[in-house]
Amino acid sequence: MCGIFGVIHSYDSNLSRIKIDKIIRRLCKLSESRGKEASGIALLSNESIYIAKYAIPATEMIKRNEFKAILDYIPEKVSDQNIIQKTSATCIMGHSRLVTNGGQQIHVNNQPAISSGMVAIHNGIITNVNKLWKEFPGLKKQTDLDTELLLCLIRQFYNENKSLRTAVQDAFNIIEGVVSTAIMFEDLNSILIASNNGSLFIASDQANQAIIFASERYILEILIQREGLRGYSIEQITAGTGLLIDLDTLEKERFSLFNEGKKNPRKVRKLNKPRAIIDISPEDELNRKPETIPGKGPYILNSTFREEYPARKEIVDRLRRCTKCILPETMPFIQYDEEGVCNYCRHYKTISPKGLDALNDFLSPYRSKEKGKPDCLVALSGGRDSTYTVHILKNVLGMKPVTYTYDWGMVTDLARRNQMRICGKLGLEHILVSADISKKRANIRKNVLAWLKRPVLGTVPLFMAGDKQYFYYANKIAKQMDIRINIFGDNMYESTLFKTGFCGIAPNHSDSHAYSIPLLNQLRLAWYYLGNTLANPAYINSSIIDSIGAYVSYYFIPHNYVNIFEYIKWDENEIRETIIENYNWETDPGTTTSWRIGDGTAAFYNYIYYMLSGLTENDTFRSNQIREGVLTREKAMRLTEKENEPRYDSMQWYCDVIGIDFYDTIDTINNTPTVFKQ
Repeated sequence: MCGIFGVIHSYDSNLSRIKIDKIIRRLCKLSESRGKEASGIALLSNESIYIAKYAIPATEMIKRNEFKAILDYIPEKVSDQNIIQKTSATCIMGHSRLVTNGGQQIHVNNQPAISSGMVAIHNGIITNVNKLWKEFPGLKKQTDLDTELLLCLIRQFYNENKSLRTAVQDAFNIIEGVVSTAIMFEDLNSILIASNNGSLFIASDQANQAIIFASERYILEILIQREGLRGYSIEQITAGTGLLIDLDTLEKERFSLFNEGKKNPRKVRKLNKPRAIIDISPEDELNRKPETIPGKGPYILNSTFREEYPARKEIVDRLRRCTKCILPETMPFIQYDEEGVCNYCRHYKTISPKGLDALNDFLSPYRSKEKGKPDCLVALSGGRDSTYTVHILKNVLGMKPVTYTYDWGMVTDLARRNQMRICGKLGLEHILVSADISKKRANIRKNVLAWLKRPVLGTVPLFMAGDKQYFYYANKIAKQMDIRINIFGDNMYESTLFKTGFCGIAPNHSDSHAYSIPLLNQLRLAWYYLGNTLANPAYINSSIIDSIGAYVSYYFIPHNYVNIFEYIKWDENEIRETIIENYNWETDPGTTTSWRIGDGTAAFYNYIYYMLSGLTENDTFRSNQIREGVLTREKAMRLTEKENEPRYDSMQWYCDVIGIDFYDTIDTINNTPTVFKQ
């Protein structure tokens, strides 16, 4: 997934060479919010397609000599009409990438992608890529990019029927997931722009001499404003739409990606001599050696690791537990009455959803009356609850949602694929805000290493501090898009009071959300973290600013959203069945649970909580289900026994991506004193 952008202009357009240079540089910077792990640029002229791509952010790319050299190929304006008539338009396109399929350490895995005589930039993920490679064994796979499959399919179908439009339709009809793309051809004098989910916008001038495109409307709005581009109008490439742009005339042929449409599509001019595709990327990029790829394969656990968990489990199984729920005696501030029922059960307030009709009435004032204008922003993590929330809003309530994800570096590829599954199936625009992932992961590494020096359960949430800014960006995006309502899918059973409990904060049973604790307790929490930072100076590192920002975002900025599960009942079986059946939602084969499987940190911190306190998020979650009467205590015990088993593969992935040693880390955790007696 990434931000894609470009400029297509005729030689007699009002855009000078210098102006196009400025536009491309600004598009690089504006699109970097969607991905900072890799970047690239391509320029198409009459004779050649020049490419440069890097495993660096776009703001670094624009400083490179190769980038400058490519922009030097932008032709000067031509005044001689005879020359103009013989000369095609020029296209410059680029991307700023959040890496999914294909690690950026290998040059061919970066975009623009080159395959089958085509050069492409692609935002999204093709989720059935492996299946399609098997179904088309004649296609030659040379990279790890899912984009390569798209290009191979288009070329094969084009060779079979000689119609580019039909070839594109045939390819999109068998692809699952999200594809927003721009494609150059070595042998055809057209540019293809297409999107199956609407995450692509174009700005055209009145004379039809220039077209600028980007992944978000807001990017084009800012570009037009700051570059003084008068007379440009913006339109969305709506979900399921393709655009063939003739480079001789800049005429646009709009067509459906999924319907045959008119029987005689416009012919695309074939060049007498194919353009040369020339990669001028620097030698250090061309010869970059692959680094350790996250998730390279399961570790061979030594006998100590294999024995430690069962031994610890025997002790945990003997802990006293509430006779109504399953909370153990290690739950902070727990008290049992004479019947063995805990205070969390006694103070529990049953959740009473207001009903679907009430939700429909609540949303009524926000419904958009303009065709194509979105009316709500939905936070989409790729987890089961957010996926189901999008389903209800679009398919049941008939809203026009735009989905939003804040990727802070611990969103797994599984979660990203699930995001793309529902956005592609429902044709929904997806706004991605990508943090500086390498910086975020470096901050996590520093805090984990600090914690390992002085393990304290109360400071474990510092590992997750980097994701809390999603509240801030939700508010920001809604404002940018003029959307008046944010909608989240917060499972109200997911109460984890033990996290603040281990900080010495007694539970306030009237709190409906973790971030709604009283101000005094918020200050106590800040004081607790300050004390632990002074006691462990290793926490004084570059992550402090990020952690403070997370604290402010979580507790102090306005959380202006409606939670769909305050209105409709949260039903685990209904949710699972709906999203798996309708969207082929992917589960994790390494665990029986469908909860938090897209969160790269969950397996790690729950292992810590279990091994040191005999308690995890699964215990508090299942206990709330018992109190709601939707789960028996016996079944909850069986479920958590499986769900609390270590997910070593996930923990390995976590250690790999933040750059710490798996063996040393697990060994330190296993040898840390526990809350309970051993």
